[in-house]
Amino acid sequence: MKQAGFTVAAFCFCASAQAQNAIDPAVPTPFAVSKSAQLLTGDTWRDRDHLFRLYGVQSCLRGTSAEEQNGNKIDCGNTSLAHLAALFDSAAVTCQPIGYAFDKAVFVVCGAQLNGETIDVGTALIATGYAFAATTAKGKAVNENYLVAEINAKMKRAGLWGTTFQHPVQLLLSQGLERQQ
Repeated sequence: MKQAGFTVAAFCFCASAQAQNAIDPAVPTPFAVSKSAQLLTGDTWRDRDHLFRLYGVQSCLRGTSAEEQNGNKIDCGNTSLAHLAALFDSAAVTCQPIGYAFDKAVFVVCGAQLNGETIDVGTALIATGYAFAATTAKGKAVNENYLVAEINAKMKRAGLWGTTFQHPVQLLLSQGLERQQ
């Protein structure tokens, strides 16, 4: 009996969503990330004529360096990019558009199917230390769950936290202050 109620509720939800989309074609719907998408940074990619960015996630900036414990310098942004690429390559990723950035990029939240489980892409990148919690211009985390994942990765010295680097959020915030002056 409970199952029948769930089926009816699910049908009503789907019918409602379909009706809403029929009324307003601008209502965003989930989409699968194409394997031909062009990755630009560790949080942004282009697919055909659309630019997408993970909401609440800040990757390392390309062209900034991270110094490993042995003194070897690596491109911090390329390292973030490589980990996004590995995740997109190894999993089916579906995203939900949620808004637009100032540069007209579509903000998305994404889930990846790995070993029969769905994981949040932002959490996966941040928890492994290859991306960071984005903040507002005032320095407040956009997603507090991502901030918790970042703090845990930092404590474990996971990923880029095992290197010396300039935190991309701090770098961007300081650049914003310089522009205001």
